[in-house]
Amino acid sequence: MWYVYILKCSDNSFYTGCTNSLKDRLEKHNKGQVHYTKDKLPIELITYIAFTDKYKAYNFGKYLKSGSGIAFRNKRLI
Repeated sequence: MWYVYILKCSDNSFYTGCTNSLKDRLEKHNKGQVHYTKDKLPIELITYIAFTDKYKAYNFGKYLKSGSGIAFRNKRLI
């Protein structure tokens, strides 16, 4: 499975990522091993969406980072 996930950072910003191991990726975020979130700890997992296809997951994650994707995220996912 592939996961697209949304985190809320301590500065109230959001981080969208994609991984095939959600548990391991969240551990890296919490340990400060991810550049974007390392100075925004603690983080909170808001939601995640599971995909069986890697490319569909990455494309959805890319969409969520676009202008219309951010609007969709704010209205429907958080």
